[in-house]
Amino acid sequence: MTQIFAHRGASREYPENTMLAFEAAYQQNADGIELDVQMTKDGILVVIHDETLDRTTNAAGWVKDYSYAELQHVDASYQFPQYAGQCQIPTLDQVFSWAKRKQSLFLNIELKNSVIEYPHLEKKVIHLIRQFQLENRVVLSSFNHYSLVEVHRLTDEIPTAILYREWLYEPWKYAKQLQSSGIHPHFTSLQKESIIRKAREENISVRAYTVNNLNVMEQLFRWNIPGIITDIPKKALEVKKKVSSQVL
Repeated sequence: MTQIFAHRGASREYPENTMLAFEAAYQQNADGIELDVQMTKDGILVVIHDETLDRTTNAAGWVKDYSYAELQHVDASYQFPQYAGQCQIPTLDQVFSWAKRKQSLFLNIELKNSVIEYPHLEKKVIHLIRQFQLENRVVLSSFNHYSLVEVHRLTDEIPTAILYREWLYEPWKYAKQLQSSGIHPHFTSLQKESIIRKAREENISVRAYTVNNLNVMEQLFRWNIPGIITDIPKKALEVKKKVSSQVL
């Protein structure tokens, strides 16, 4: 059965990577949420997608150049003026504290270190996962595949998944080479059912991103893909229900 992950939360309806978006995804019965982790200049793990603040907040500049105290005064309401003043950039600690109480929710955590090489990002994230005892409810993903190798150097109890955008030859083999249990391709790199089938045979989970086209979504559900990552979890659940009823 395909799992539905809310991409940066229910980000079509709420400001992305905020507690509002995450709570909405949970209320909409998403199986999990996808979120992005970066680091402030004083070493605090924060949840934001871009390396800079310009697109999603009322501030500008690099995340890495701000202290956490400074970021607390930043408004992250993005293109949703109705939520102005209600959205801060959350810390990973805050998200984990919230998720700990949502026992059915799975967390897909993207390590955002393919542009900025945040020192010890992997170690800090793993430490926090262990602190909140979320080892069985997370997967760590990244476009920086060296980072995923570092995760496995530090622990073998937390699963990883390789993120990629282009066509990758036999990605299940590459994932195994990196000791990853999953692949997270852009949906345009997943136009053959055989990729999902071969990966499943090798015990590699496939979760495609960012699947917002309803026709593509329906096709992937028919292929019984293990997971999709979407901005519109509520719509995805409707399509999934439709496909399930037709299969039955």
